[in-house]
Amino acid sequence: MAREIVECIPNFSEGRRKDVVDGIAGAIRSVSGVRVLDVETDANHNRAVITFIGDRTAVAEAAFRGARVAVERIDLTVHRGEHPRIGALDVCPFVPISGVTMEDCVALARSVGERIARELSVPVYLYEEAATRPDRRALPDIRKGEFEGLREEIKTNPDRAPDFGRPEVHPTAGATVVGARAHLIAFNVNLGTRDVRIAKSIAKAVRESDGGLKFVRAKGFDLKDRGIVQVSMNMTNYAATPLFRAYEMIKSEAARWGAPIVGTEIVGLVPLAALVDVADFYLKLENFKTSQILETRLWE
Repeated sequence: MAREIVECIPNFSEGRRKDVVDGIAGAIRSVSGVRVLDVETDANHNRAVITFIGDRTAVAEAAFRGARVAVERIDLTVHRGEHPRIGALDVCPFVPISGVTMEDCVALARSVGERIARELSVPVYLYEEAATRPDRRALPDIRKGEFEGLREEIKTNPDRAPDFGRPEVHPTAGATVVGARAHLIAFNVNLGTRDVRIAKSIAKAVRESDGGLKFVRAKGFDLKDRGIVQVSMNMTNYAATPLFRAYEMIKSEAARWGAPIVGTEIVGLVPLAALVDVADFYLKLENFKTSQILETRLWE
């Protein structure tokens, strides 16, 4: 039987105070059986993404401990950043890797979500495969209005009532979104212009919700400290819509504005297959197989 491995990728609304991020990561690492694979911070987005793995029991405990520190240390009433957010622990997805099913991760998400609401007094929404309603599958739909808008609407609009907890946000930690999903790649393309309208226009052209590429969610951001703008994407199915397809569409749209691509970045971890697809496309490889990659043979 395959070893049980669940991946958890919580996003926290803090990317500037290293001590806070270190404290959250330390709480996650304190759980026996958990391995932290990556800690990414972004000052412009004011956000941290921590990736860790373990069995279901260990991952559930680690996710909760990370949430508890975030609730204690992050105050959304003074938080400012480019990335949309409704909570100190903004979103916490569970991804099945081996020895577990998506249904197992759905159960895990619901258990952890209920505990966060009960013990930390933070309302919780369930999304993606764990969603209890069709209109809550997509994260952007839950985040509408962000912390400031949700703070008022949750009290009066029954459609904004949480899946767990009271219909009122935590005064400083807001609300949290917990779910189960397949692999997602956070892929950003940076443009050599200061005009954020260009990034927003290109994001609208490329994202699925506005008639762009299927399985692509995108927003345009201003990276003020670098003097450039960014098209920030979540690629929710990299096999159906590969990274190179989104890149080429952004490149074409940017050329119309006279804005060059100055760089790209991947936030967090990425499946090897996604990068192999990129290499295959740009190198025009013929009859290339994953088994030709040295490291894949070493892992056999």
